[in-house]
Amino acid sequence: MTAPSDTTDIDVAEVGWNIEPLLDGGDVDALLSVARTKVEELLGWRGEVGSLESEELAEVMRRLAEVHDLIGRTSSYAGLAMAVDTSQGALYQRVSEQAAQLGADLVFIQLEWAAVDDERADALLADPRLDFCAHYLRSARRYRPHLLSEPEERMLTEKSVTGSAAWVRLFDQLTSDISVELEGQQVGLEAALSALGSPDRELRRRAADAVTEGLAPGLATRAYIFNTIAADKATDDRLRHHDSWISARNLSNEADDESVQALVDAVVSRYDIARRWYDLKARILGHPLADYDRMASIAQSDREVGWREAQDLVLDSYRSFSEELASTAQRFFDEHWIDAPVRQGKRPGAFCAYTVPSHHPYLMLNWTGRTRDVLTLAHELGHGLHAHLSRPQGIYHQATPLTLAETASVFGETVTFGRLLDATSDPGERLALLAESLEGSIATVFRQTAMNRFEEAVHTWRRSQGELSIEEFGSLWAQTQHDLLGESVEVTEGYRTWWSYIPHFIGSPGYVYAYAYGQLLALSVYRRYQEQGEAFVPRYLDMLRAGGSRPPVELGRLVDCDLSDPGFWHGGLDLVEAQLQAAEDAAAAAGRI
Repeated sequence: MTAPSDTTDIDVAEVGWNIEPLLDGGDVDALLSVARTKVEELLGWRGEVGSLESEELAEVMRRLAEVHDLIGRTSSYAGLAMAVDTSQGALYQRVSEQAAQLGADLVFIQLEWAAVDDERADALLADPRLDFCAHYLRSARRYRPHLLSEPEERMLTEKSVTGSAAWVRLFDQLTSDISVELEGQQVGLEAALSALGSPDRELRRRAADAVTEGLAPGLATRAYIFNTIAADKATDDRLRHHDSWISARNLSNEADDESVQALVDAVVSRYDIARRWYDLKARILGHPLADYDRMASIAQSDREVGWREAQDLVLDSYRSFSEELASTAQRFFDEHWIDAPVRQGKRPGAFCAYTVPSHHPYLMLNWTGRTRDVLTLAHELGHGLHAHLSRPQGIYHQATPLTLAETASVFGETVTFGRLLDATSDPGERLALLAESLEGSIATVFRQTAMNRFEEAVHTWRRSQGELSIEEFGSLWAQTQHDLLGESVEVTEGYRTWWSYIPHFIGSPGYVYAYAYGQLLALSVYRRYQEQGEAFVPRYLDMLRAGGSRPPVELGRLVDCDLSDPGFWHGGLDLVEAQLQAAEDAAAAAGRI
């Protein structure tokens, strides 16, 4: 492992991002004013999009890209500002409202393009001058059965900022303000949840009780928000003629309902893998497991990892795979593209914001110095590298569907884990690392699928029986968790409210299965790397550079993965089971069972 040039650690409290360059020397109002001028110019093509020749259509799409860039910069700036300080909500709301108004004025482009007959559309898209937006335009035509009239689309676009988006903002503010009293001091939700990884079971139990108590004050409000989001989605789905609660999400992911259900069914059919791990963990820890024991560290020491050590380790891991990836990753640290510390008023979790192709991505973490945080850093850097390498694809093709969005992140996390494992010879420490990796796979594949089952139950209930009570939410949560955990883990009474802080249910309904999809795909991609070695690297980088310029099935073929094969998911699940077998062997070798 490469030694750091300076052993002095970095105070993580100082690791903050600089988002001012997003505004390119101006301010939010100036950029939105330019966007308004460009939108007014585009309005000159109203009624003509369907009759444009390819060169003229390319010009419209280039001008539209300029508008998207300006809106993307201002929206990213406001969103990132609010992510680390939810008191910045007024700025976020103002930008969202103006962006929605601009978007409403541009609805005609999508509607007129959708009305073009297939033969003419195919002829236009065969012209190389439209290559920069061809896949985007092809994908947009899939929405034709679900589009409304222009007045209706305009109304829904403008009303969205005071509809579902407003509820999402409120939820983020409420969860960011959750305070938990733990060990005699007030801490944020993220810090309290981190304590559930402690080797001290009594501390874990106290932390779980404290989290449950901290969630209680706003529980009724968060339940109301979830009910409102579910009802709003039901209305949208009915108006747009979607077949099920998740069809709209699948459409945006360029996946059909049947293939997604095949993934979910495959994972549910292998829930025994998760149960087998928790049974092993109970043997290692020497007691039956409750829900607050799921993430307990089995390490015999609980060492804190410093920020510099984590940075060096992750960069070295990426360098072992590709110097190009490592040098790009270095920029995230050197050029202040990361916000790391836990702060009051900062939203929980971690994410990568792509922003726009003319700029660069940013990472947000809530760093607590645990090994899991190191792997989270590697994970989010994977997203960031994917975003950075695909920037040349432009505004229309930089991002992939959510189903492929986790590939680079999980791959980077897996490479980092492999580096950690190679540097560890002590059997007990190797067991702890293998457990950490397996915990991640189980959380991403099985737990997220159980959350998908919970979401389906909630949306089905909301549509068939009406608003859910807190108790009904809790019952559905407990049941879908028990379906996963069986008798291996006790679902406690307090845990019945823990659905209420998860942002994906509110901000991105139907999103969570994409984690399982991405994890299983990324494990398969990593297996190809193990098999092919250095020869695989250029193909992997080509996939990252391609962004979302091709359908997911074609992107999968770049790395020898056949996403059209229903059996593909079982192959990925076999890899998770192999991780479990390695953990079982390590536990025996370490004398822990």
